[in-house]
Amino acid sequence: MKKWYVPALIICVLLGGCSKAVEKDETPKMLNVDLKVNPETSKPGDQVRFEANVSYGKEKVADADEVTYEIWRSQSENHEKIAAHNGKNGLYDLEKSFDDEGTYYVYVHVTARGMHAMPKKEFVVGTPSEPEKEGSGNQMLHGNHQESEEKEPTHGH
Repeated sequence: MKKWYVPALIICVLLGGCSKAVEKDETPKMLNVDLKVNPETSKPGDQVRFEANVSYGKEKVADADEVTYEIWRSQSENHEKIAAHNGKNGLYDLEKSFDDEGTYYVYVHVTARGMHAMPKKEFVVGTPSEPEKEGSGNQMLHGNHQESEEKEPTHGH
């Protein structure tokens, strides 16, 4: 009887280890941020609406740790940071008007589920001004965060 016990125990351990390995091979979830600017071209004094739809895998993120919009006029070092309104169901929005004409940029900084994402968009108020240099391309590194003009990969902290 003891001869069966040891081989049976070894087989159970091996099978148990294999089933756990299959569970670990699941595709990791990513933090996704879909940033929209409406309208992308406006007149001075008009309201511009910024919307960030935040999800983690297929789950809408209604409890992000941080959602902040960073907005600046092209060629300016003055960046304004404004906390987003949590509209629930993964939507974080902001409405703002701009008095000065020109080309503007917006990042939305989103921290949720231990990850950080920073998509970027360009928009114009009135007459466009000289855009910022394209030397860095669509993606650039900013500290420990990766930035892009569209959805970008995120990373954990």
